[in-house]
Amino acid sequence: MSRKFEGDRLLIATHNKGKLEEMAHLLKPFGVSVVGAAEMDLPEPEETEDTFVGNAKIKAHAAAKATGLPALSDDSGITIDGLDGAPGVYTADWAETGNGRDFMMAMTRAHNELEAKNAPHPRTAQFRCTLVLAWPDGHDEVFEGVAPGHLIWPIRGEAGFGYDPMFIPDGHDVTFAEMDRWEKNKISHRANAVAKFIKGCFGE
Repeated sequence: MSRKFEGDRLLIATHNKGKLEEMAHLLKPFGVSVVGAAEMDLPEPEETEDTFVGNAKIKAHAAAKATGLPALSDDSGITIDGLDGAPGVYTADWAETGNGRDFMMAMTRAHNELEAKNAPHPRTAQFRCTLVLAWPDGHDEVFEGVAPGHLIWPIRGEAGFGYDPMFIPDGHDVTFAEMDRWEKNKISHRANAVAKFIKGCFGE
């Protein structure tokens, strides 16, 4: 049984404005106002774990401890079966350059490594999102969401971000980057995790 969220203010442990707006919108019906890590002047803690849940816990507990507010964090990425689950927690790292992130470079690397291994088609992959809600007393709740699909090459679509242009979710014939943002949000790994979080912490 998940611990229920009783407060009216929740810290979202992210510096990403888009994620903050999305959570504010989702939690509005429950009378919960959200505040972001940037507003609270929180530094981004070092993510030293090799699992999504490990890194999400680091962020949530650091933020809850620093502010005395319950804090929600997420860690997400893509796992590619033909690459033994890579890039996984290193999803964003694959895109790092000296000046910002280049996801075209990251997608090309994923494709080239699959080709080098002669990975069979369909090249299945999963977007994964792990949400951790931590309280200042050290308690936490974990919610994991998965969007299964497969990878294509060449890439398609202008919308979305990250690895979206090479990922077709199961049951669809378009990539995440070819979908309307709201359509994608209904079936994404994050939507899946958020639905579990809302049911667990706000549900009856």
